[in-house]
Amino acid sequence: MALNHATLFDRQLSLSGSNGHAPLKHADCFGAIDPTATFGGPFSGIPPRRFGNVLGLALPWRRSGVAGGIMRRREFITLLGTIAVAPSRTASAQQPTRPLIGILSNPSRKRFETFFPAFHRGLSEGGNVVGQNVAIEYRFSDGQTDRLPALAADLVNRNIAVLVAFTNPTALAAKVATTTIPIVFIIGGDPVKLGLVGSLNRPAGNITGITFFSTQLESKRLELLHELVPRATLIAVLTNPSQPASVDQENDATAAARALGLKVRIVHASSEGELDTAFTTCAQMGAGGLSVTADALFFNRYREIVALAARHAIPAIYEWRDFAMAGGLASYGSSLADAFHQAGVYTGKILGGAKVTDLPVVQTTKFEFVINLKTAKSLGIEVPPMLSARADDVIE
Repeated sequence: MALNHATLFDRQLSLSGSNGHAPLKHADCFGAIDPTATFGGPFSGIPPRRFGNVLGLALPWRRSGVAGGIMRRREFITLLGTIAVAPSRTASAQQPTRPLIGILSNPSRKRFETFFPAFHRGLSEGGNVVGQNVAIEYRFSDGQTDRLPALAADLVNRNIAVLVAFTNPTALAAKVATTTIPIVFIIGGDPVKLGLVGSLNRPAGNITGITFFSTQLESKRLELLHELVPRATLIAVLTNPSQPASVDQENDATAAARALGLKVRIVHASSEGELDTAFTTCAQMGAGGLSVTADALFFNRYREIVALAARHAIPAIYEWRDFAMAGGLASYGSSLADAFHQAGVYTGKILGGAKVTDLPVVQTTKFEFVINLKTAKSLGIEVPPMLSARADDVIE
């Protein structure tokens, strides 16, 4: 006879065994179950006595005047709980573990999430779909470089399969945090000079990645700024001295200014609070133009920086198109979307079994020059037609 275990103890029971034994009385049924009865649902046709065999358990049947013995009510309720939990554990054990990618970023989540689609697209080229067969853990320091070591260590402790690091100081923190987990960096500096790899073609150890050499584009930005404001003789260069590549940036800018016959002054800002002072200094020295170097702090605070340049009426050129789109005069730099896409491709290859040492450092070759004609007009700058023609994007 089939029993519904959901109502088994909610009503009087009269069970008769299949071997013709007398029915159990109500008093017996309230606390016992005939071991020869059977159940419906997922356990249809299985007698209670055989539950132990099904689940691999030794069940405490008790003899109580019925052939074959009976199981007490409390014991059976415990068994039902085991039945409810056991399939769940079995199913969980059979679920394949999704590899976990750790992403460490110095810029804030708000600034980083613009490039999520490009990174995901790169991952998908290797059959990796976020949320389906791969997962991602993010950590953002919001421009606070001193937080990076702890955030990197936290990701490493989460048993990640690959660690993706965005910006120079982030990549350095990742390298210190692990020597075994594969690291894919996305940086603007020279990875050899930074000590991340010994060679671009054959990176050793557990680290490789993508560089867009933004910190080596300072001379090009200075040349473009000179074309925009040819009468300016003094140019200020804003750098973050806490940035590992700042010395190279300053040297490149100084050499470029000398070649153009310009005077250059280096202005520092290593925190948000120092930005206002830096722009005030530029205005007081009479700088005819400003080049804002590549840096995570500046990248995070691009709107504030553009607003400060407008307030002091200083023509400025920046690293990323975001600055020009927000009202900056011009920008020149690599395509970050392209760099993140390639990082996604490399991460996918590593998840597929590729060795880091077989993946040479990629140098992005896609650059973007953007001019904001509206800002130029407000500053009284007439942009040469030939220069506008060279721009990848012109904001009217």
